[in-house]
Amino acid sequence: MNRLTDQELLRDYTEHRSEAAFAEFVRRHIDLVYSAARRMVCDPHLAEDVTQGVFVAFAQNARQLSGRPVLSGWLHRTAQNLAAKAVRSAVRRRAREQEAAAMNDLLSAESDAAWDQIAPQLDAALGELNEPDRDALLLRYFENKSAREMALALGISDEAAQKRVSRAVERLREFFAKRGLTVGTSGLVVVLSANAVQTAPVGLAGTISTAAALAGATFASTIATQTTSTTMNWLNLKSIAAIVVAAVAAGTGTHLVQQREATRLRDENQNLIAEKEKLTSERDATLSTVAGNRDELERLQKNQAELLRLRGEVSQMRRQLESQKAGPQPATRRETSKRVTNPPGSYIAKDQLTFAGYATPESALETITWTLMSGTYDQVNEGLSPALLANESKDQNGREGFEARQKMMAPLFKGMQIVAKKILADDQVELKVKMDADPIPGQQRDMPPFMIQPLVKVGDAWKIGGSTRGHQEAWEKDGQIQTFTP
Repeated sequence: MNRLTDQELLRDYTEHRSEAAFAEFVRRHIDLVYSAARRMVCDPHLAEDVTQGVFVAFAQNARQLSGRPVLSGWLHRTAQNLAAKAVRSAVRRRAREQEAAAMNDLLSAESDAAWDQIAPQLDAALGELNEPDRDALLLRYFENKSAREMALALGISDEAAQKRVSRAVERLREFFAKRGLTVGTSGLVVVLSANAVQTAPVGLAGTISTAAALAGATFASTIATQTTSTTMNWLNLKSIAAIVVAAVAAGTGTHLVQQREATRLRDENQNLIAEKEKLTSERDATLSTVAGNRDELERLQKNQAELLRLRGEVSQMRRQLESQKAGPQPATRRETSKRVTNPPGSYIAKDQLTFAGYATPESALETITWTLMSGTYDQVNEGLSPALLANESKDQNGREGFEARQKMMAPLFKGMQIVAKKILADDQVELKVKMDADPIPGQQRDMPPFMIQPLVKVGDAWKIGGSTRGHQEAWEKDGQIQTFTP
């Protein structure tokens, strides 16, 4: 069980309702959740309630969380939401002074003065981080993962994982600096390593696992609905909690106490209604902003496609103008006055490459080669099939890698020549291309004489559809071969 990953435990729980898998997951993450809850509510007993609520919500949402590579961020965000609601409850308000005193006693017992200042604002600072940075920071300092373990969990290299942690620490430092808390990066790392996670009370994990197992799907659904309810539902729960508090006070106090409590509750409800209206207004404004940003993004994408088309037309017009200035030239098979793109079989020099569109496999290959030599990363992606584009989007270093390869290969490339085409289906072909380029510096072996480039038809456009193959003998064994004569 200890060797299973969080995702394997989650899959075992969702598919087989394994109590052992759920208990192991709780054991791994309970210290992180309890520590965050305790920092936010400043009360160990209330922190236990929040911790239990987090894992009950996790049990209900387990199936939707199966695709997340890192679950620490979700647990922390849920703890933050539940803790905020707990702090606002009527019971919490009545015990505010006692809990404040308890928190002061706790902070006074800490030996590290920096932690005394950072702890009350740490969870708010974590909430300001984006999800990748927060996941990396939680794995490193809240779950004590090594750089290698972080890299495996995040699906990136060791170096990238460490850079992400360093970036997250620096953003925490900036957050505290804006609030008057001056602490160096190294000092912040030491404080987090020493104090970030506190051990949860003995037996709390067993209590949570038992409660989740006994509650079943109905109980989990009810609790999850409560934890994700709208502001109006929360207001109803708030009023009910306040009424219960008032009833207790009525049984032990005088009529004056009841009247005072009723007045306080009315004022509190009015404040909550005003808060609801404010949150509704902010939500509507945010939705409007998101819609505007989406329209702007679509407009920019259309402008980029139009710019790419216009560049190709300008390049063609420039070549035609240069041809007219040079005077009439004898017509050849490769270049006539009516030619729009370079015909198959002709040698296309690097400076003759242009945006030829995607209507045919040959024009698509010329367009993609042109973008590889002098275009942008986004322009290259326009020539990729959906399958290749999906893989490209998963590569976090894709743009940097493309720019590095373009900088190295563009000066070496001289030209290309499409010599043959194999038709595999109506929407699938392979082009046999002879590449003309200088050797790569430091490369021991020569470039293969031919490159086989597969393309697929997507709608009305041809796109690069897979990896290249470089053996002519194997290529010519099957398929309908069409040879081009220059």
